[in-house]
Amino acid sequence: MNSDRANILDVQVSRFDLDETMQQFSYAIENGNKLRVAVTPVNCILWARKNERLKSLYNGADIVTADGVPVVWASRLLNAPIRGRVTGLDLLPEFSAIASKKGYRFFLLGAAEGVADQLAGTLQKQNPELQIAGTYSPSFTETFSDSENEKMIDLINQSGADVLWVSLTAPKQDFWIAENFDQLNVSVAVGVGAAFDVVAGNIKRSPAWMQKAGLEWFYRLMKEPGRLSKRYLVEAPLFIPLIFKQFLTTRFLGNDSKTG
Repeated sequence: MNSDRANILDVQVSRFDLDETMQQFSYAIENGNKLRVAVTPVNCILWARKNERLKSLYNGADIVTADGVPVVWASRLLNAPIRGRVTGLDLLPEFSAIASKKGYRFFLLGAAEGVADQLAGTLQKQNPELQIAGTYSPSFTETFSDSENEKMIDLINQSGADVLWVSLTAPKQDFWIAENFDQLNVSVAVGVGAAFDVVAGNIKRSPAWMQKAGLEWFYRLMKEPGRLSKRYLVEAPLFIPLIFKQFLTTRFLGNDSKTG
């Protein structure tokens, strides 16, 4: 296994913390490299167990961030400690501050109509020098038509953006980035889900103490029970026993390649 990754239920999660992830972003932009970045909370890792295409997508990404305290805890138990969680909610505003100083250009793709423009205004209010190269909110649909897809790619490429932020919900945003990555003339492409709405101020984020305690999921569940109850009350509880199974398998059988 790559020493920079932790095997979490067969998904190879990067061990970078937030600062290290942003350093990777800057390095790619400055050196003309390309990074495909997947932000992976517990539910995405669980979905990947049952979806080989999704697992392959994550394991082929340049950076797979640990979006959630439980993922970090799991890595410590498995003796491959991730140095810190990296959420889209932190990555977007924190890297905006860096980009404003270094002159990096952003393109904001996704979310409901008007949200990307609202987010652009919020980010530029916080960082007056930040360059927003463009925004676009496609219609909500399971799959995009060829013409819509071409339109999005053309808008992004013509904008001259360095970083593409995508809010199409996971894992749809991860599939879209992976499928179109070779055609995108950006250095960094990253899906950040609901971060557009949260950073724009449309959805309130949990208090800092809940974030540190690994309870941000509970706060989100209370805010959106209808949409998130299955994710957090049915799917997520499977994570802990599966991690213990992996721990026991690797400890007593010395098998780190498969978790079952």
